[in-house]
Amino acid sequence: MDFASRGRSYNVINILFVIVLIVTGSAIEVCNASIHIYNNEVFSDVGNAYLLSGGSEGIVASLLNTGRSYIRFKDITFWRTKAAAEEHSEMEHSTGLIQVVIFEAADRNNIGGSAYGGQRSICCTPDLAKLEGCKQGEVIRIPSATDVKWPIVMNVQFSGNYLSTEIRNEVVNITKTGMYNLFFITCDPKLKGLIMSGKTVWKNPDGYLPGRMAPLMKFYVFMSLAYLLLIVIWFTQYMRFWKDILQLQHCITAVVALGLFEMILWYSEYANFNSMGIRPVAITTWVVTVGAIRKTLARLLILSVSMGYGVVRPTLGGLTSKVILLGFTYFLASELLDITEYVGNINDVSGRARLFLVLPDAFLDAFLILWIFTSLSRTLEQLQAKRSAVKLDIYRKFSNALAVAVIASVAWIAYEVYFKATDPFNERWQGAWIITAFWDILAFALLCVICYLWAPSQSSQRYAYSEELGEESDDEEAQSLTRGKSDGDISLVEKKEKNAGSTDVFDQENETEEDKRE
Repeated sequence: MDFASRGRSYNVINILFVIVLIVTGSAIEVCNASIHIYNNEVFSDVGNAYLLSGGSEGIVASLLNTGRSYIRFKDITFWRTKAAAEEHSEMEHSTGLIQVVIFEAADRNNIGGSAYGGQRSICCTPDLAKLEGCKQGEVIRIPSATDVKWPIVMNVQFSGNYLSTEIRNEVVNITKTGMYNLFFITCDPKLKGLIMSGKTVWKNPDGYLPGRMAPLMKFYVFMSLAYLLLIVIWFTQYMRFWKDILQLQHCITAVVALGLFEMILWYSEYANFNSMGIRPVAITTWVVTVGAIRKTLARLLILSVSMGYGVVRPTLGGLTSKVILLGFTYFLASELLDITEYVGNINDVSGRARLFLVLPDAFLDAFLILWIFTSLSRTLEQLQAKRSAVKLDIYRKFSNALAVAVIASVAWIAYEVYFKATDPFNERWQGAWIITAFWDILAFALLCVICYLWAPSQSSQRYAYSEELGEESDDEEAQSLTRGKSDGDISLVEKKEKNAGSTDVFDQENETEEDKRE
């Protein structure tokens, strides 16, 4: 390796190191919150009420001298129809009651009354007024066992025949850690078709990031450092043995570099969300796209390695188009799933649309795993038949690592299903970040195994076909292992090559037939 190449490699490493230092340092200064914006939202008819969901987030209670936690209402405006205004103008001065309801997930049963008539009522009816003593035409509220002030219910009314009313700047302080839900509710049937605009600001002690997402920002800092360490070690070997680098190792380099880039982008996206309170669609879409590309390339790399690419065969042959098609399909499925989950979403509760997009992604993952293990089994058989001990040992270690990863994935999916099934109201939101973090950790661990097994070295050519020597297995290993030995050793290798010539021809014919069948 020449000095110019070595200098360029060190420059790249230094730049990446500076970027991660900046990212790590800025983590101390940024703050977090989310801003929910309502743009002419229409109230929905639910039971005997009309309501609009204002959001749901985990909020951590304020500690001494660390800031405040609150939900702030800014320029919330309600519009009613002209017909409703005319009907209300004939009544008393203040008409058309709207109630703002805030409750913690544990107190969800404190809003609404008995299932009178077969359905749980949100609003107090004449019958429920007699049974439960609630006020007719208002939301039924039962004081919390831990704090009689909760749930919070704020009243907003229209005046005279005005078409609009508003909440200018109201703040509800949060003094207890929990998953909080906000609803705008009216029990007045004359207010059907009510429209609302404005925004609410949800703030944790350190800023605007939702409680479930806040730990992920620090997690991506640690993942960026882990990828940086891996890329420094890999690039050191990569540039040191530049002349012996295989095509497979170029692919590994691309995946490692893309992984570091993705972790930095995710941190930047969360930091921006943290400081601004909103998630710009363009920025989040870009980050999600890079992540989808990284996941796709990582899976195709594992599939190609399992097929013996760069070790047993120089190319994928007729399977190249199928692998590319599968990769493109997986990229689309992953992109759609991640866009649905992340782009524009500032709530701690994911939308239901994600459930439908999980199925294609899960199906493609299952198909990939099946194809990977089928190809891996065939590759192991070929190496065993050729008695290629070095390559066989590497592939056995790789297959063991892959089996452990698959078992861990299945176990984690089962745990994730259990976690979500037993927590429908996201009351365990403080530990939910690990669900997302696990997959990044698993992907990084598997990438480390691949980097270790196929690390660049002086004898890298023993793991691949050599165009100069032909498609030789054990002879190729002997050539690379005896590089730099005495002439006597070289003649011994040449003698071994002559004895194994007929066997190599037979192996080549078998592999050619196998490629045709595939």
